[in-house]
Amino acid sequence: MIQREFHELGLVADRAGLEAKLVAIAQAMDFDIASAAVAVDRPGQPALFEMVGNTPEAFMQASRDPGNVARDPVIQRLRKSGLPFVYDQALYTQAGAGDLWELQAPYGYKTGVAMAMHLPGGQHFLLGMDRARPLPADTDQLNRVMADICLLAVHAQEAAVRVILAEPAPQKLPRLTPREIEILHWTKEGKSAWAVGQILAMSESTVQTHLRNVRRKMGVSSKHQAILRAIGLGLIDG
Repeated sequence: MIQREFHELGLVADRAGLEAKLVAIAQAMDFDIASAAVAVDRPGQPALFEMVGNTPEAFMQASRDPGNVARDPVIQRLRKSGLPFVYDQALYTQAGAGDLWELQAPYGYKTGVAMAMHLPGGQHFLLGMDRARPLPADTDQLNRVMADICLLAVHAQEAAVRVILAEPAPQKLPRLTPREIEILHWTKEGKSAWAVGQILAMSESTVQTHLRNVRRKMGVSSKHQAILRAIGLGLIDG
């Protein structure tokens, strides 16, 4: 049964399907929390990082301190290794990060397995599975659990890279000032630079300067193109 579930995971069509299937498989494997992430290195700018799963939102909010991320022994190990490993309170305590474990514990984190897959093109896939009850003490049973998680990671990685990286990147809004938006609004209404200046109590040359800045920020060559793009982005009414 679990093999069929893995196969179906690899065929999901969108992010919602990926998340639902990943969590369902994790729970069928007796794990309460599952999270998967795709990270892509981007030289000169922050890495792209997208995550799916049922990680508690309250924990997400509480764990965003960059200093805590840098100290987290699980994150450190994921960056260096592609092998699955078990983590629990002992791992954090031995790394001198017992306080980070205490931060996680109220949200259901007791013990778990994590692994990373480091792919060509600066792509990385991370998988974490957490549960309230202890992992099997028997070595053979634990090895079977780890093997299943490795197989899950292969299918989840293929689906996550296909689904998440295929999503269109969110369009970055130009950072227009309130005054620039106001000038665009009146320009859209057919007012000349002189008329806009009269309405807003500024000189015609100042209005022209604002419009040049708007064109530069929007990457367009005319005020008409700037107006159309501003309408499309919802910055001004159509």
